[in-house]
Amino acid sequence: MATIEGGFLHTAVLFLGAAVVAVPIFKKLRLGSVLGYLCAGALIGPFGLAMIAEPEEVLHFAEFGVVLLLFIIGLELRPQRLWAMKSEIFGLGMAQVAITAALLYAALIAFDWPWQQAMIAALALSLSSTAFALQILEEKGTLNSDHGNTAFSILLFQDLAIVPLIALVAWLSPISDGDEAGTDWIYIAKTIGAIALVIGAGKYLLNPFFRIIALTRAQEIFTSAALLLVIGAALLMQAVGLSMALGAFLVGVMLADSEYRHQLETDIEPFRGILLGLFFIAVGMSVNWPLVADNIGIVLASVAGLMAIKGIVVYGLARIFGKCHATAWRTAVTIPQGGEFAFVLFSLATSLAVISSTRANLLTAIVTLSMAATPLVGAIAEKLSAKLRKDDQPDVDGVETAELQSVVIVGFGRFGQIISRVMAARGINATAIDNDPKRIQMASLYGNKVYFGDVRRSDVLATAGAANADLICLCINDRDATTQAAKYISELFPKPKLLVRVYDRNHALDLMEIGLGVEQLYRETFDTGVSMARHGLSMLETEHDVIDQIADEFRRRDIDMLHAQVAEGRIAGMAKVHESYQLDRNDARTNKDDTAMSRL
Repeated sequence: MATIEGGFLHTAVLFLGAAVVAVPIFKKLRLGSVLGYLCAGALIGPFGLAMIAEPEEVLHFAEFGVVLLLFIIGLELRPQRLWAMKSEIFGLGMAQVAITAALLYAALIAFDWPWQQAMIAALALSLSSTAFALQILEEKGTLNSDHGNTAFSILLFQDLAIVPLIALVAWLSPISDGDEAGTDWIYIAKTIGAIALVIGAGKYLLNPFFRIIALTRAQEIFTSAALLLVIGAALLMQAVGLSMALGAFLVGVMLADSEYRHQLETDIEPFRGILLGLFFIAVGMSVNWPLVADNIGIVLASVAGLMAIKGIVVYGLARIFGKCHATAWRTAVTIPQGGEFAFVLFSLATSLAVISSTRANLLTAIVTLSMAATPLVGAIAEKLSAKLRKDDQPDVDGVETAELQSVVIVGFGRFGQIISRVMAARGINATAIDNDPKRIQMASLYGNKVYFGDVRRSDVLATAGAANADLICLCINDRDATTQAAKYISELFPKPKLLVRVYDRNHALDLMEIGLGVEQLYRETFDTGVSMARHGLSMLETEHDVIDQIADEFRRRDIDMLHAQVAEGRIAGMAKVHESYQLDRNDARTNKDDTAMSRL
């Protein structure tokens, strides 16, 4: 047992060490983390330093990272967004895959490839790297630009296409069992039954299931339940002969509108990131670099041809679909590379004897080198098209328009509900987050969409879009949790403005001491108390002008006292608390007019 544990730990150290060294270097060089993982794998693999001898076993295990990736992609596919982007996803995206694959297929047939191998290779090479392209767009801050939305639509269709492509590889495989010729209808029935089971469970059982889990208030159990769900769906699909990725994807889509979507994505993301990184390392280990060196001319020519064909097809289709020259050009240089799903298809095709291992290795190398070339191509294109920047403005009429005034409300109790209703009156659909399943269920009865999430975790708010929000309203009824959340929000999310509901005066002082201004803090009893006092004065027949001046002067002095207490101690200014105000009616009218103007 000691030997086994030592071997496992030795392997883990190699993988983690290679990733920790390579990925930061490649990120620093702006070449992306995917290429860093691939090169790390090439270094420690059997064709590099030979630290790992059997990359196939690692690759088989790490493919579950792709399953988790498809689950997260499914979570993002809300029906409303799909409908708004339908023409670009199923028009532009489908046309790109079909035309690119047809051109590549014709080229491979011309070089005497068998039609089965040519078809799989052409379809696999027509796909681009979602992880790679989105990372480039995010680093440049252009994810919500017109060309960013266009690239995302194409990538989204490619992600959807991977499931039928995996099935196509299995169908083209020469490996078959003649004894099973009469079981086609049974197989079809099992397939339909498994898909129906996943969809039915997703629609009727998963929300109640996660509501029960959330009530335990045990974060590790919620994470375990999320992994159990994905693994169970994947194994069910595998049991009936379908792709594990299909099961994960279907579950993700069924949960896309669930109030637990953000928490699920947050909990699964670390596992997806680690396993997908391991998958890329395993791919890098699997590339036969001596074979690539022996065929370097063919490989480099193929890389150039692949990127040229994809770039021209994307540019032409984008123009046909009404995009301006700058948008089409930038989209073309963002997604000309091969994608991570090509590795999955090549690995599957090799195991099913559709493509020889030699050709699969060369194809893998072509995809890898196309990824490496993409940042360089993009940099050159950026310089050549700098004069066209003004043509590529954010698409204010597109599917992301609602995000131009995005509000995140953290806590959906009585305080947060009022803010949500006021925002709705202005036409702003705020994203609401709460950690009470009962409150979420009750809110849904009144037509409110509230997502489940533990707001003490910054990654939950990040998943909900806090980093790009315009305003965050922190309205939770927990003093310690409010302080903790206010600290990390102000540090990690500098872009959005932050408004905080505080428990009382001392809580406000605590938050002011960590750097939050008094104009950001709202004591839950203060405004209500002032409103009640104003009403009381009116019932005592006090003139409205006088009430307004008293209230405004009270607020001004209270803010002054807060600043004094932060600077001099919490008993500073207490002597003035019970002072009466000497008022002049003319001053009251002037002050009323000034106050009214300041509110406009």
